[in-house]
Amino acid sequence: MILEQHYTKCLAQGAYYISSAGEAVIIDPLREVQQYIDRAAQDNVTIKYVFLTHFHADFVSGHVDLADKTGATIVLGPNAETSYASRKRNTEKSLK
Repeated sequence: MILEQHYTKCLAQGAYYISSAGEAVIIDPLREVQQYIDRAAQDNVTIKYVFLTHFHADFVSGHVDLADKTGATIVLGPNAETSYASRKRNTEKSLK
């Protein structure tokens, strides 16, 4: 497994790249998504999911562009409303 933080000091924003068994997940991607695509190609993995832990008022996230370029599914919290396809976490079932 690879776990890597992509940190941008000027925004104090950390994004994360996690890969294992041929698949990768990007958490809170920055606007410029090529770095994640390049890293996945280097590791010979497919970016399968893009997670947003929260919506960012201080910068523009790259989640939509990354999903469009890779075919990854965007995963949001249970109360998030979007105008694009996403996969919402079902917390009711996970709490039982």
